[in-house]
Amino acid sequence: MSEGPSSALTPTEAAQALGVSYPTIKQWIYKKKIRSVRTPGGHHRIPRSEIARLGASGALRSSMASAAPLDAISGRNKLAGVVKRIRVSGLLAEVALDVGGQTLTSIITAAAARELRLKPGSPAVALIKATEVMVIRA
Repeated sequence: MSEGPSSALTPTEAAQALGVSYPTIKQWIYKKKIRSVRTPGGHHRIPRSEIARLGASGALRSSMASAAPLDAISGRNKLAGVVKRIRVSGLLAEVALDVGGQTLTSIITAAAARELRLKPGSPAVALIKATEVMVIRA
């Protein structure tokens, strides 16, 4: 059974669910990195199966929706993902996040990793600001 436009998400809703920007979703549609369905009016709709395929699980979406402090951050480049790997060595920790099938790696302090209680499988958000990537527990 295929998903029709009525059961799918708008590009804005898909962007929010995946933790990316609206322009990113549009580029993914045009580059065929994400499947979309056209409405009779020609608008794109993203099937829920595509959201799941790209890594925004129900638990991650609900934790993102309830993360009021995250919404209060002015940074727009917030990428929701799941901790794939964490390596602690001395004062630093290397955190690898799976963001829509892509691996994003950040170096943070070991103390921050402990405080955030990061572990493989934990939902997390990468906040990208200029040349720095900060990790925020979702």
